[in-house]
Amino acid sequence: MKDRFEIGQPFETTVVAVAGDTVFIDLSAKSEGLVDAADFTDADGNVTVKEGDKVTVYFTGDVRGEMHFTAKLAGQKADSSMLENAFKNQIPVEGSVTGEIKGGFEVKIGSTRAFCPYSQMGFKDKKEPSYYIGRTMTFVVTEYKNDGKNLIVSNRKIGESEYANKLGSLANQITEGAVLEGTVESLEKFGAFVNVLGFRALLPISEMSLDRVSDPADVVKEGQKITVKVLKADWKNERVSVSLKALIADPWENAESQFPIGTKIDGKIVRIADFGVFVNLASGIDGLVHISELEGVKAGTNLKKVYSVGQSMSVVVEKVDAEAKRISLKPASSAEQDTTAASYLSSQKDDGETYNPFAAFFAK
Repeated sequence: MKDRFEIGQPFETTVVAVAGDTVFIDLSAKSEGLVDAADFTDADGNVTVKEGDKVTVYFTGDVRGEMHFTAKLAGQKADSSMLENAFKNQIPVEGSVTGEIKGGFEVKIGSTRAFCPYSQMGFKDKKEPSYYIGRTMTFVVTEYKNDGKNLIVSNRKIGESEYANKLGSLANQITEGAVLEGTVESLEKFGAFVNVLGFRALLPISEMSLDRVSDPADVVKEGQKITVKVLKADWKNERVSVSLKALIADPWENAESQFPIGTKIDGKIVRIADFGVFVNLASGIDGLVHISELEGVKAGTNLKKVYSVGQSMSVVVEKVDAEAKRISLKPASSAEQDTTAASYLSSQKDDGETYNPFAAFFAK
């Protein structure tokens, strides 16, 4: 069995079990390897792996017939031969930042001292130098010279690797078309940023509602839990855009039955163009009153001087093209006017004679 591995050899496998201080890994031969659980603990001392997780470990040796592996080198494991293997195989090593020296930091790995340049300490969230002093951190050996007497290490490469692995995992979950839960982190003029599985995705203002939105705060609030659909995932540039609108049923599917030709509606103007005005008929559905249909308006007239957004307008449906998402309208008398007229007509006598207030006066 031990002939299968060389000291420092990387091995990708699966966690079989976590018991006490030991993580058991599958060796694909009806046997298990052992890893110290400390290799997989976070800053709070919690074990970060569980049964079934994929891990990459490195062979450290056969102890009384047991195959031992490590996820990172530290303490007694970090002798000169293991550090050389760590350098050759890019095995993570654990070291303590003992002080700040010219150009960077002094790091102690086991009994060996190494140097970490300022540029190689930290990754995205860089801190002041004093923050790192006294901390135990994970590094990669980038230079190994003079039998380990001259070691240069990098913590940044660890951060880059962890970040790349995290992105890879997210890329398998945050895929185009996926419907996921998220939390609104912040609002901007152009939309909102939503935390989806720990990644900051953009919810454009145009994707917030079927209706036009002028202020994102009218739709979502910071801290609000929302369900979104992934529109685009560009992992090369680390950009993800999501939508609320995509999860709302398309109102145009029933537009023809909802707005038969001749339907009269009191709506509001939502947009003014050179060629006419758009009137909102229902959520997500606007119709166009062409300039040629507007009374007292000539071609070339600046319609923004005649009409205003939010202004009420009564219209009649002339044509519906649900596939092209277009409805043609023309102006009409308002519903209030129609009600008044209907009331007046109902006041006629049953014999057909129209009520005449002047005749009634002279008949007295």
